[in-house]
Amino acid sequence: MEFKERTLIFSANSIYDPVSQIHVMMDWEDEMMKEHARAACHNQGDVLEIGFGMGISASYIQSFEPKSHTIIEIHPQVLEKLYEWSKDKENVKIIEGDWFDNFDKLELYDGIFFDTFLDNHGVSKKFIEYLKPGGVFTFYNGSYGEVNHIGLPNCEYKKIKVKPVENRYFRGDTYWLPIFKKD
Repeated sequence: MEFKERTLIFSANSIYDPVSQIHVMMDWEDEMMKEHARAACHNQGDVLEIGFGMGISASYIQSFEPKSHTIIEIHPQVLEKLYEWSKDKENVKIIEGDWFDNFDKLELYDGIFFDTFLDNHGVSKKFIEYLKPGGVFTFYNGSYGEVNHIGLPNCEYKKIKVKPVENRYFRGDTYWLPIFKKD
C-alpha cells in the first residue's frame, strides 16, 4: 500500500502512520522547521515547499512573508488540512500529487524546502535546476551529522539543538540542517 493510500492519525502534536508505525511528523520538530523556513525565505522571494505535514514549516514560511509560496502535497488527508490552512493566504499555490510527477508545473524559486515521508524517490538534487541564482535548497536531514548524501557541492550544515520526544525516526539532541546555495 502506497503512503498516499494510508489512513493517517492526526493529534494535536503529531501525525501518525499506523501501517509503518512511525510518526510522519511531530511538534517537537518546530525549531528545525523554523530554521528550514528561514533558509528557504532568505530573501522573501518565491518559495517551493515539498510536503506540508503539520504545516509547521509552512506557517514559518508565511511568517517570513515570501512573495509566493508553492506547496506540493501527495496525501489526501494532509491536502484537506493544507487547503483549510491556506484559505486566507493569497500567495499560496497548491500542487496536488507526487512531486516527482510535477516538475512540469514548477517555476524558478529563491528557496526550496524538501521534507517528505516514505518517499520512493528520496531527496533529489534535481531541485537545484529550479533555483534562481543565489537561491537556497534545504531538506530534512535524517542523518546524525554533516552527511552530504545527495552529493551537493558546497552544501553547508547548520547545527541546531533539539529536544525530541521518544520517536522512531530521530534520536539525539543535534540536528544538522543542510543549506545549499546556488551560485
